[in-house]
Amino acid sequence: MNKNLIIGVLLAAVILIGGYYLFTMNAPGSDTVETPMTTVNTSTDGNTNPIPSAPTASAPTVVTKADAVPSNSTAVVTGTVTPNGAATTYWYEYGVSTALGAKTASQTIGSGYQSIASPGYITGLRTGTLYYFRLSANNAYGTANGATFGFNTNSNPPPVGSVPTVKTLSASGITRTSATLAGNVTPNKSTTQYWFEYGKDGNLGFTTGLTSIGNGGAIISASAAIADIDPATTYYYRLNAQNQFGTVNGAILTFKTSGPAAAVSPVVTTQVASSISTRSATVRGTVNPSGSQTTYWFEYSTDSLLASASLKSTPHRSAGAGATTVSVSAGISGLTASTTYYYRTVAQNASGTVRGDNLTFTTN
Repeated sequence: MNKNLIIGVLLAAVILIGGYYLFTMNAPGSDTVETPMTTVNTSTDGNTNPIPSAPTASAPTVVTKADAVPSNSTAVVTGTVTPNGAATTYWYEYGVSTALGAKTASQTIGSGYQSIASPGYITGLRTGTLYYFRLSANNAYGTANGATFGFNTNSNPPPVGSVPTVKTLSASGITRTSATLAGNVTPNKSTTQYWFEYGKDGNLGFTTGLTSIGNGGAIISASAAIADIDPATTYYYRLNAQNQFGTVNGAILTFKTSGPAAAVSPVVTTQVASSISTRSATVRGTVNPSGSQTTYWFEYSTDSLLASASLKSTPHRSAGAGATTVSVSAGISGLTASTTYYYRTVAQNASGTVRGDNLTFTTN
């Protein structure tokens, strides 16, 4: 075979093999290919789910509702606003053309991520006239406008009632991680609902559920329990109420949850028994719940080791969730005369169970 032909064949083979190698090295699925990666959580059963992102504050979301209720000179209008994480106000724009031109007073609707009904009451209208309106809202991230709708005023008289009257009152039942918020609401003859806002600063951010209180004219007590809040922390809160005439906000007050910041076990002591008789006695002690909901009881036995085989205990009772020491006691009966009994105070909360020193008493 011609020498030059042999060399040509060898060179062609080298080129073909090299091209195949480069192609396979950069083909899809090769370790050298860079592909976009999506971060996922892997659960214990092997399933994967995208990591949920935390809510991001933004301009409010606004929805105007078309079902206005007009009279001869007013209109009740409504819609919803989602504050989207920033303190938000809303109002209604209205006019005899789609250019609108007039607006109601601004009302505050909070700063949470929940869609909240946002009623308004437009007054000073002309009888028998077509008006256009839309709901608008604003926060630090921008202004949003809902759709524009229309209504015709008529010969009906205006509805009876007015915006509710509200007053925020002092919180009660304050523990490390919970509190009860309180206030007063007067519906002012229009069906009214209330809720509380709360948070770690004046922007609030969290809301309780809505509670309906009817349409009377008397002052109604309002309250809501909140839980899973942080210990040793100052919280801001206020009472809000609304009816078809609008939304009203109470004053912002504060409370501070009890400490310590980290949960700790209760502190207990066993004290000298009293009221000792032939068959009964009163055992005593102290408990400091250390800021967590705590129960206590007494253990007693004729065995100096308080062994489980002969151990008896009094009923479990609550010592509360405070951070101060409280005196506790329990009566025990059915004892044997002229017998020495060993006893101790026991307390338990989420951080553990603690037993006080063993003491003794002897029945008569």
